[in-house]
This record gives sequence, C-alpha cells and structure tokens, in this order.
Amino acid sequence: MSLSQSRMRESVSETIFMKRALALAARSRGHTRPNPPVGAVVVRDGVIVGEGRHVRCGTDHAEAAALKSSKRHGGARGATVYVTLEPCSKAGRVGACCDALIAAGVSRVVWAIPDPNPKNAGRAAKVLRKAGIETECWLRSRDPEKCACVKEALRLIAPFSKHVNTGLPFVTVKLAMSLDGKICDDFGDAKWVSSEQARKTTGRLREQVDVIMVGAETVRKDNPSLLSHGRRNDDLYRAVVTSSGRLPRKAQIFTDGAKDRTLVLTPDGRGLRGVMEDLGAKGFMHVLCEGGLTLARSMAKEGLVDEWIMVLAPKVIGDGPIASAKVIPQVSALCDFPNG
Repeated sequence: MSLSQSRMRESVSETIFMKRALALAARSRGHTRPNPPVGAVVVRDGVIVGEGRHVRCGTDHAEAAALKSSKRHGGARGATVYVTLEPCSKAGRVGACCDALIAAGVSRVVWAIPDPNPKNAGRAAKVLRKAGIETECWLRSRDPEKCACVKEALRLIAPFSKHVNTGLPFVTVKLAMSLDGKICDDFGDAKWVSSEQARKTTGRLREQVDVIMVGAETVRKDNPSLLSHGRRNDDLYRAVVTSSGRLPRKAQIFTDGAKDRTLVLTPDGRGLRGVMEDLGAKGFMHVLCEGGLTLARSMAKEGLVDEWIMVLAPKVIGDGPIASAKVIPQVSALCDFPNG
C-alpha cells in the first residue's frame, strides 16, 4: 500500500487511534509525577503496530514505549505516531522523544495538544520537520471528533499544566451533602451521607490523584484510611492539615502499611497557599480534598480550588442520626452556573 493510500485509510478513523492513546494515558493518572500522563500508538497501513504509555517518572516516555512495542511488528519506519501530548524535544531523565521518533524513521507525528510549558511548546514541530517528518497538532481543529480528543487530552494533563506553570497542585474538592445541606448529622457522624454506589464512583478518584487531603477533625472523628477503594495505588499520599499538630497517633494513617506516605501539614503564618506551595515543591500535581466543609471553605477562600465535585444524596437528615434520614425517591436539581 502506498503512503497516500495509507494516509487516506488513516484519515477515515484516525480519531480512533488518538482515543486509544488517550485511554492508555488515563491508566497512568496518579503515577507519573512530576511528569504528565501520556499515551501513544504507532500506526502503519491503518493498523496499530505498537502502543505505550508513560508509566512513572524515570521510565520510558509514551513515544519511546510505543516505538519499542512496534519492533515486534516490523518497527515504525514509515508509520504515523499518535500521541496525546506534544513530544519532548530535550532530553531529561530519559532521552528526548523527538530523537527517538527520528531514529525510528516515522513519517508523521500527530499530537492532540501542545506542551503547556511555554519553554517547550512548539519546539517538537520544528525539530521533527527539520528531519523531514510531517507533524500535526489538533488544538485548533474544527473537526468535532478531534475537538473531543483535544478536550480529553487537556483534562488529562490539567494537574500537570497548573503545576508546571504555577508550581501549585491542581485541587479537587469533593463533598457529599444531603438535600437539607448537611455533610454530617448533628452528632458529627458523616458515615454515610452518600450511597455505596456513589462512594465507589467518587472513590475511583483516589486511584488517579497524588494526594488525599483532610483536616485534623476528620482524622479524629472518622479515623479514615484515605486509600484507594478500588485499584491499589502505591503512589498515593495522605495529607492532614492541622494548626495544633494534635492528632491521634493510633489513627490508621499513622499505623497502616502506607504510614510512610502520610504527611502532616501545618499552615503556620502562610495559610493554605503555603501548604499547597510545599506540596507543589515536592512534585505533587493533583490534590483531592475530602476534608469536610471547613477545609473546603478555607481552600475556596484562598482561591486554591480548581474543581468541585458535589454528591447530592436524596435524603433529609434533619436533627436525627444519618441512619434514620428520610430518603426522597424523586429529586429534581437545577444547577446555577455563571453566565448561563
């Protein structure tokens, strides 16, 4: 098959290849700090002959992993490589991806979005084109399917993008609330406002972030494990924000098998922004705050929250215990968004 014929075959369904690369990248969320999660596939004659993802810092980047994978199927010479993020053009802990792509003899490289680091954005195209390799970035595409891929690629690297440009981690706040606006009952019990299914769904977030953060009162009252509910994440850290430093030393987070991945953070005079700066300096890119309303309010007041996840439980707690909360079978919700 000629190159033009191959190109025509790929153009019909090339978003399929990018979607596969995005799926690979998604598997690496929460494991690559301080690098972004990236996926890549090698396509020759309209068929995927290699694929890879960046597993964690210090291992092969996605492009290099995909090129190595393609060797089992004749290599990547003359192939098109689809990658979720612009390939790096400078060597870091591992070799530059542009160099690996040139050495492999690929004919075309397509990436969904440019590197968010202004020092690197746009460099890959110059390096690859100089070597005779065709390049394409989908960021400005008007094709709906390509735009969808761009949106997903941006979402995947949102924590990396914020971290590389500000030094701060991306912060997601998750709250579960009853219809009467309570995150716990009048006795301080917060187990369980939301349903088991809702907890499983939001619990998957813990597989994809770098740090789970709570306030000291949550540790004192609930003694949570703050570990992933589903797939194990040995890269996950727990963080407790405390002004007094008084915490129960027998709490799970200080005694379980992941106790070495527990951080105690004191705002001191710098506030929560100082805490976020410290976490960012350690390379943490995504913090999931599950620490209750007081911590959430403080984070919001300091302008540190990037994403809110609200779980609205169809029940009314009132002044009794959660266990006796009245479940409302039919609930309508109206979301209030600015300018819309």
